[in-house]
Amino acid sequence: MPGQPFEVMRPQVLTSGVVFASPHSGRDYPWSFLRRTVLDERMIRSSEDAFVDRLFEHAPQLGAPLIKANAPRAWIDLNRAADEMDPALVQGVRRSAHNPRVASGLGVVPRVVAGGRAIYRGKLTLEEANARVTEVWRPYHDTLQELLNTARAQFGEAVLVDCHSMPHEALDTIASSGAKRPDIVLGDRFGASASGEIVDRVEAAFAAEGLHVVRNTPFAGAYSTQHYGRPSKGQHAVQIEIDRSIYMDEALVRPNANFHPFRKLLRGIIAEIVEIGRPRITSMAAE
Repeated sequence: MPGQPFEVMRPQVLTSGVVFASPHSGRDYPWSFLRRTVLDERMIRSSEDAFVDRLFEHAPQLGAPLIKANAPRAWIDLNRAADEMDPALVQGVRRSAHNPRVASGLGVVPRVVAGGRAIYRGKLTLEEANARVTEVWRPYHDTLQELLNTARAQFGEAVLVDCHSMPHEALDTIASSGAKRPDIVLGDRFGASASGEIVDRVEAAFAAEGLHVVRNTPFAGAYSTQHYGRPSKGQHAVQIEIDRSIYMDEALVRPNANFHPFRKLLRGIIAEIVEIGRPRITSMAAE
């Protein structure tokens, strides 16, 4: 197990109902796992949303918490349902209704990394897979729900901002169609996981800094957006995907020369998003 599978960075004073999460940026790879995988140390990181936690770490300074994974996505995927077990990887798991994520090897315990490259030579035991869910997945999601409950109790609404990055090549289909390649993809499950006003404000925050934003194509949001997005109950969820080539060298898994300027630019965007969760002060004119 990773030493501390996730951590919460809390503001000194909570001033917003927005909660930021980075479930795929974990890079604490257990040595036993690295010895077991057939991939080298660079390849195993190919599906990691590298450095996204660092991009959003200003959130607590601005009044909103950030929960971030330390356990790597290749070891446990915190943006999948606990029961999305892959029978092609985990012994004793029965095949069920077709699930495209599981079928492609990207279940809660992944079988592959980016590009469909296999992580293991053989299968894992069901006991081992369940242990990862019990010891990491459940505590992470229990903690995330507690953060959202606190936000909703204090501010009337909670807004989960689930932070991710996407390979530059994931946008090739959009670019080849003649459309402008987006920098940011917002996912709200096609309007199901958050109010239109909230998503409009998130989009406006990025667009104001000159970033090209699209919604739901090719990423509409996965488990976290679907599970936590309950607008009718005052709990909203929006997924943010950032083109990795903006801030990192994807082949080397290293920040590029634009990392710090982009991180500085994001601070202003984060501040605007945090404002979404702040109480709206209204005044009534005296009659």
